[in-house]
Amino acid sequence: MFNRHLPHWPEGAPHHLTLPDTSLFCNLEIAARRYPQKTAIIYYDTLITYAQLLDEVERLAGYFQSQGIKRGDRVLLFMQNSPQFIITYYAALRADAMVVPLNPMSRASELEHYLQDTDGEIVVCAQDLAPFVTPLLGRFKLRQVLTTAYCEYLRQPTDLPLPPELLVAVQTATLPGVVRWQAALDCGQQPGPHLSGADDHCVMPYSSGTTGVPKGCLHTHASVMATTVHRQAWTNRTCEDVVLTTLPLFHVAGMQSSMNGPIFSGACVVVMTRWNREVAAQLMQRYRVSNWSNIVTMAVDFLTQDGLDRYDLSSLNYIGGGGAAMPGPVKDKLKQLLGLDYIEGYGMTETMAATHMNPKARSKSQCLGIPAFDVDSRVIDSTTGLELAPHEVGEIVCRGPQIFKGYWRLPQDTEKAFIELQGKRFLRTGDLGYYDEDGYFFMVDRIKRMINASGYKVWPSEVESLMYRHPAIKQCCVISSPDARRGEAVKALVTLHPERQDTTADDITEWCKANMSAYKVPATIEFREHLPQSGAGKLLWRQLQDEEWAAHAPTSTGTGN
Repeated sequence: MFNRHLPHWPEGAPHHLTLPDTSLFCNLEIAARRYPQKTAIIYYDTLITYAQLLDEVERLAGYFQSQGIKRGDRVLLFMQNSPQFIITYYAALRADAMVVPLNPMSRASELEHYLQDTDGEIVVCAQDLAPFVTPLLGRFKLRQVLTTAYCEYLRQPTDLPLPPELLVAVQTATLPGVVRWQAALDCGQQPGPHLSGADDHCVMPYSSGTTGVPKGCLHTHASVMATTVHRQAWTNRTCEDVVLTTLPLFHVAGMQSSMNGPIFSGACVVVMTRWNREVAAQLMQRYRVSNWSNIVTMAVDFLTQDGLDRYDLSSLNYIGGGGAAMPGPVKDKLKQLLGLDYIEGYGMTETMAATHMNPKARSKSQCLGIPAFDVDSRVIDSTTGLELAPHEVGEIVCRGPQIFKGYWRLPQDTEKAFIELQGKRFLRTGDLGYYDEDGYFFMVDRIKRMINASGYKVWPSEVESLMYRHPAIKQCCVISSPDARRGEAVKALVTLHPERQDTTADDITEWCKANMSAYKVPATIEFREHLPQSGAGKLLWRQLQDEEWAAHAPTSTGTGN
């Protein structure tokens, strides 16, 4: 067991945490019994108590079961941050189903894959996203789409600027198989006894894993409970905390830090559907926000806004996140403005968020942190499997209670994701890094071919496979390009079929926007007459990648010695 980091462990925190042997739903049930009149959710000045939250969860769970949803079935959740997201998530768990949270930027080709892969029969989606789902009714096993308008939970007047999605009125369901949110809540059905336990399936977020084909990461209530509980103990969070929820809840980082964790503690979550740095500052001041987890690009945007000093942000006692390394000058500004260090962490979809976190009292800059509760992490030579010493770069591997069970229906891919060390099974992260003499881990590079655009993971092979559906594209290679704001941007190098040479970059970009998530759409399309290939006919993506970054490297003007 790796223990080099223990001298730097958070003061007062135990080295081991015994996890609840219950389902995740029980956390909400217990919080509602303890604090029925306490505010659970604030949504643009509308307050929802824990008693109200549990009541609507129970009603929606009753509806799910009345529609034939049973233990182990998959309920697909397709919307942005909102009370409805939280209600649907916990209602599916209450009905003993498994939640499949989908990126709200997903489009037709991606949705088809998720429906085919999961055999999902019900999709719960936002009204504005319904047009992407309803054409799929009757295909695969999809038989019902439950829709909701975000404005349904604007129940009190607000002076806050609202995103466009919240200004759209509730529309009447007219298509067969489409059911309105309120009709489902009003069905009058009570759910049966809650049967799920720690080992039952809980949540299946999608990750590309070690290749570009989206894979469902199968998590049980036990693995989700692990990072839910770990974070509360690590940050000393209590029922009095107020958590600003800006990270997307479909992603494991937001799901755990900004929904499941606070509900476990009985804390309050202040939910934003769309990121707006001025609204975030207003909410922090108005509701005395104490905790805010984010991605680095979001924190940078917030801290660089003009007039930030006019807000009272003194209630904040924790700001942290990940997705990319925090720039030193921005971290210094945070320290100067609020007296807080930006606490960085590290995790994966396969680990249900964090496996490593920086201790609040002794964090290190641009550092993944130290292994969290009951996590054993090592650095190995990815070829030989031999364990490496401090400051030697290799693949980061880890084991712990938050590790997923495997990729959904892909046993071979699951097997490849693990390695045995000293008779124990470790997850191969695919990330290159090292640890220092204090046991703090640092990332150096990625073994996997992955682009990190503002914290969003873009898998080139997945984007390529979608782009090859365009009739004009003969060959394409997706690489990363340096971007001052996002860190990395997606770039596609394309050759066209001879008869389609009149196709423009705008033509391809517009097609991509209609067929894939916005963050996957290449920011740049570059046409080439040919793309380099190996003797075996494989595109030399690494050569193209290196050429791209070399072309953007600063040119030295010094004379040398």
